Amino acid sequence: MASTQREDNTIYLTEKEAERIKNTVEERIKKCTEQHGNPKIPRDKVAAHQQATGAALMADMGGAPDPDLLQTQGKTASTIPAIGVGRPYAPCKVPVSELEPMKMADLRMETHHRGRKLTVKRESPVVTLVARSWTMVQDEDGSDSERLEILLHKSRYGEDVLESTKLFIIKEPYFTLTDQGEPTLRIDHPSDLVICNQDTVNVKTFEDTAAAEKAATRFKKEGNDALKKQDLPVAYDKYSAGLAIATQSIVSDSNPDLARDIYRNRAYVNLLLGRLDEVQTDARASLTGREDPKSKELDSKAFYRAGMAAYSQSHWHIAKELFLQQQSLTPDDKDAKTQLKKIEARLREEQTGGYDLLKIRTSLSKARSRIDAGNFTVKTEIKQSPGKGRGLYATCDIPAGSIVMCEKAFCVVWGHEPDTLTAMTYDIRDSRIRVAPVGLAKALVQKCLNQPSLTDGFMDLFSDYVGDVANIFVNADGPVVDVFRVHDIMSRNGFGPGSQFGEESARNASTGLWIHAAYINHSCLANTAKEFAGDLLIIRATQDIKAGDEIYHPYDASLDYDTRQGFLDRTWGFRCFCRLCETEDKDGKEVRDRRMELLGEADAFIDKTPWAGAKRVALRKAQNLLKGLNATYDEARWEGLPRRHTEGIRAWLVRANPR
Repeated sequence: MASTQREDNTIYLTEKEAERIKNTVEERIKKCTEQHGNPKIPRDKVAAHQQATGAALMADMGGAPDPDLLQTQGKTASTIPAIGVGRPYAPCKVPVSELEPMKMADLRMETHHRGRKLTVKRESPVVTLVARSWTMVQDEDGSDSERLEILLHKSRYGEDVLESTKLFIIKEPYFTLTDQGEPTLRIDHPSDLVICNQDTVNVKTFEDTAAAEKAATRFKKEGNDALKKQDLPVAYDKYSAGLAIATQSIVSDSNPDLARDIYRNRAYVNLLLGRLDEVQTDARASLTGREDPKSKELDSKAFYRAGMAAYSQSHWHIAKELFLQQQSLTPDDKDAKTQLKKIEARLREEQTGGYDLLKIRTSLSKARSRIDAGNFTVKTEIKQSPGKGRGLYATCDIPAGSIVMCEKAFCVVWGHEPDTLTAMTYDIRDSRIRVAPVGLAKALVQKCLNQPSLTDGFMDLFSDYVGDVANIFVNADGPVVDVFRVHDIMSRNGFGPGSQFGEESARNASTGLWIHAAYINHSCLANTAKEFAGDLLIIRATQDIKAGDEIYHPYDASLDYDTRQGFLDRTWGFRCFCRLCETEDKDGKEVRDRRMELLGEADAFIDKTPWAGAKRVALRKAQNLLKGLNATYDEARWEGLPRRHTEGIRAWLVRANPR
C-alpha cells in the first residue's frame, strides 16, 4: 500500500528540532543583514590556527559535535544534516585572469566581491564534517587569517578539496557568517574556488631546450608513477604540468612527440576520472598522423580512448566513427570490433525500442546497477502544455501495454552507494522544511563539472531559480556550475527508481534524474506507468494513446486526497485539478474521511483473511465493506472514474468467489 510505504520512508522531527532548523536559518539571515558592509575584523593568527587544529583533531576522533546535524525520531531515529536553502546567487562567470586582486583587509561582511579575486594559502588542518569542510587560510603575505568553508560540494574524486593543495584563488569572494555567527569566506559553487596546482603555478618559460625537455619529461614520469598507483588526481596534475612545458615552442618545435605522449596519457586519466569532454580534446591533440607501425599503434590508442568517451556520453555516431578510425589503423584489434558491435545494438534500441529486458534484469546487481543501453524517445516530443509549462506528447498512436519511451538516467545515486546523502532543508522562500536527496545534487554538480558539454540539456529543465540567462557553462578556467540551480532542478525533476537492490529508507533512498522523462506532467488519471531496470526507466502505456495526446504519469499515487495534494504542493509546488481530484474535492472532507476509514477496515480484513477457502461469513463481511465503500461515491459525479479505494476488496472477492 502507498500509505505504508510512505510511513516507512518518512523522517520524523520533533517540533523542537523543526523550530531549531527554522530559527537557525532565519537568525543567520537577520545577523547577516544587520552586519552587511561591515569591514572584516582581523583575526588572531595563532588563535585561528589553534581553533582549526583542535576542531580537526576532534572531528577525526569523532568527538566533535557537528553543528549541522539534528536528531530525528521514529523507528529509524538517527542524526541527519540540516541545510538552509533559498538564497541563491550566481557563480563567478569570468576567468580569474580578468579579476582584480584584493586582500583580506578589503573584505566586507555579507558581500559578494564581484570583479575581485583573493589568493589565500591554507595554514591549518581541514575540519571535515558531513555537509561542509572548513579550514583557516591566510593572505599570500601571511598578514591576516580567516575561516574558509565549502558547503556540501566539498570533495572531488574522493578527496576533500581543501586538503588537495595549500594554495587557492577565490573568485568573487563571498564573506558572510556561519550558522553559529562566525565570520567566514564561504564557497557554495565549486567553480568559484581555483585549486592551484603547485607544479603548474611554478612552471616558467624556458630558454634552454634541453632543460625544458628534461623538466617536461620529469613531470611525465611522475604522472606515469602516479597512474600506476591509481592516484588519478595527482597523475592529472603532473601531466598538466608537463604539458605546460612540452607545448612551449622551445620544446614542441624540436620534439612534438613529447607533448603528444603526455596528451595521450592524460586522455586515459581523464577517461578514468570521468572528464569525458577532455578525453576527446586530449586524444585528438595526441595524434601523430604518421604511417609507421609504432605511430599507428599510438594513434589507435588515442582513437580508442576518444571513442570510449563518446560511447559513455551516448554519442553513438561519433563513437562509431572513432572506432572505425581505430580499426583502420589496427585491423586486428578486438576492442574496436567489440565496441562497434555494441554501438549497433545501442542504435537499434534508440530507433526501435528493441530492448532485451529479461537479459538486462538478470544481469543487474549492486555492482552492475547502471546498464548499457540507448535511449528510445522517438515516439515522443517536447511541446508546450497549456497551463503546465512544457510536456511530453505522443508523435504516433501507441497501443496500451506497449513502450512509450525508455531512458537511461542522466545521473543516479543508489542507496547502497557511499555518495548517498539525505538532508533536511529549510527553504527561506516559502518557510518549508523538506527532505532533500543532496547526494544526488552533489553527483549532478560533479557530472556538470566533468562533462560541461552535457550541461545545457540538464540546465534547460524547469527550476524555480532560473539563474543567469546567459548560461555560461565554461570559461578559460574550466566549467562553471550554479549549484543553486542544480538543487532546484533536482528538487522539481528528480525521483526514485525504487528499492531494486535491498532495503532502503528515506535516509538512503535511491534517487536519479532522467532528462527526457522529466518533461512528463502529472495527472492522477495517468495514461502511462513507469518501471525500472537498474537505471533504465521504462514508460508503458496503460491505455491507448493517440498521436498528439499528452503523456501523463502520477507523481504521487496516494489514495488519500488531502495527503496527495499536500505532497504535490510541498514537493512540486502545484495542486492537481484533474477530473478525479475535482470530484474528490466536491465529495467533501467528511465523505473522504469516511472512505479512508472504510479503506483501512478493508485493508485490515484482507491482511488477516485469506481468500482461499473463505467462509460465507467472510464473504458477507467483504461484500458489506465493498457496499459501504461504493456508498461513498456519488454515482453521477463518479461516472467513468476509477474507484481506486474499492480495488483491493473487489479483487479479494473475485478470488474468493470466482463464480
